[in-house]
Amino acid sequence: MQRVLGLAIATFAFSSLSGGPAVATVDGSNFSGTIDQGRHRGVPIDVTALLTAAKGAPPMICSLAANSIRNWGWGDWNDAPATPLSFAKAITSNNDFSSEAFPAADIQQLLAGLSADDACVRELSVRLIGTQKPETVGGELITRLSASDAGLRSVAALGLGLVEAQNGVDPLIRALRDASVDVRANSAWALGRIENGRALQPLLGLFSDDAEKVRLAAVSSAGHLDSISSVPALIRVLRQDTSPNVRRVAAWALGNLEARDGVTALVDALARDSDARVREMSAWALGNIEDRRGVPALGTAIRGDAEDRVRETAVWAIGKIEDRSAMDLLASATGDRSANVRGTAAWAIGQLDAEGTRAPAGLLRLLTDESTDVRLKAAWALGQLQDSNALVAIRDALKVEKNDRVRKALIRALMKSGENSQQTLTELLNSSDPQVREAAVRGIAGARSFDPWPWPWPRPRPFP
Repeated sequence: MQRVLGLAIATFAFSSLSGGPAVATVDGSNFSGTIDQGRHRGVPIDVTALLTAAKGAPPMICSLAANSIRNWGWGDWNDAPATPLSFAKAITSNNDFSSEAFPAADIQQLLAGLSADDACVRELSVRLIGTQKPETVGGELITRLSASDAGLRSVAALGLGLVEAQNGVDPLIRALRDASVDVRANSAWALGRIENGRALQPLLGLFSDDAEKVRLAAVSSAGHLDSISSVPALIRVLRQDTSPNVRRVAAWALGNLEARDGVTALVDALARDSDARVREMSAWALGNIEDRRGVPALGTAIRGDAEDRVRETAVWAIGKIEDRSAMDLLASATGDRSANVRGTAAWAIGQLDAEGTRAPAGLLRLLTDESTDVRLKAAWALGQLQDSNALVAIRDALKVEKNDRVRKALIRALMKSGENSQQTLTELLNSSDPQVREAAVRGIAGARSFDPWPWPWPRPRPFP
């Protein structure tokens, strides 16, 4: 069924590129539209047809369609606390609506759609409004923020955040006291996107709100406001909040603010919090702060945490801190049961700026790891160390390696480690693979374009 729904919305999205009508039918439900006003990658869309098509559409299809409308502030769409289709996370799409201005009549129709009975119409309306300039739609959204209907107030707050309306700051601050959980949460989220410092103290006041959704939005927004005055309150949340989701975001906020005063609390959370997601984020935060006081706790997590993702993030954090005294610790992590941990350990060793250091035996063993990604990172790290003692292991690995990217990384490691064997250089230059020949020539010539490629970053770090 999921595949059918995906194909249905894909049919609609791709048909719209040509400006023609599109109909997607799932279990008898039609989702159709004719595209001729507004914009979709330069092709006009018809707002009337789109909202008509949205009415009564299956929620999953509407969610897919809504997510093709993009916005470029932090968090994109998925972190909004309360959307009309809040039952499901949107799925990313490459079919992006641009932010060109809609005609005035279309904007009025979209504004009217904010109070529609149909959730899909409200969802598409607010997301399309979110692509417009704040001076065009901000005043209308502010008016709706004081409506008698809580659902309309909630979606108006969402819209103000999407357009990042500076003139909405004071009305949104007032809305933080709204009786509706969704209105408070969306208002807090919107103030974080607008990033106006006047909102910080009112946001801190929501850290003790009864609703988890509101606390999450307030803590996340405080982490986006560039002020260390929120650090003591964030530390209290990390230590005391009953929700692991809120504690996790508090750890992220401390890391995002690079709050050195939060190191002790983050170390304690990494060691003691019962939720792996909180420990993972605490490790990330310690790495982002880059304070060596966190290294012992990170080492303990690498050696003993039961969760792969916590160990991996702790290894990543050591690499970010670049503490060369942690080489033995990272070398031990190359034997971890998780390929993600092993690969990140190789990357972290390469990060230590330890040129001329003897390559750990564990790093050399990773050249034959079953994971292509691990072998790539190991080869890259050996290039960073430039250890001539590793040449034999690198040559042996190159003889059997089949992956093109890893082979290039091995050639890079050979050259940076001082390869001068006439036989090896001749074999590389006479290879039947043009990419190998090119890499060898670049390496011999010391071409700058050869370094730092390949650059195998570890997996993306966790964010709220």
